[in-house]
Amino acid sequence: MSTTIQLRIDARVKSIAQEILKEMGLDLSSAIKMFLSQVILTRGIPFQVLTENGFTSAQERMMIKETELAEKHGKRFTNAKKMLDDILK
Repeated sequence: MSTTIQLRIDARVKSIAQEILKEMGLDLSSAIKMFLSQVILTRGIPFQVLTENGFTSAQERMMIKETELAEKHGKRFTNAKKMLDDILK
């Protein structure tokens, strides 16, 4: 038994994706079917989801937490020489 999926997507995104898939010998419908099959096989999204900065959400949360800790508890120096002197102690 087949069913239909309808979705709205930016025309530019669709066009670019179709061009890339055509070069791979696929049409958009086949690529979406492959994606959904992989979702089932992996029981999740079959690729790593990254933020606009190129990190996972967990990595970004950790960096934010580390930055907040450094700002709150980190040492501060008035110039580079004092910082290097502290590092080389």
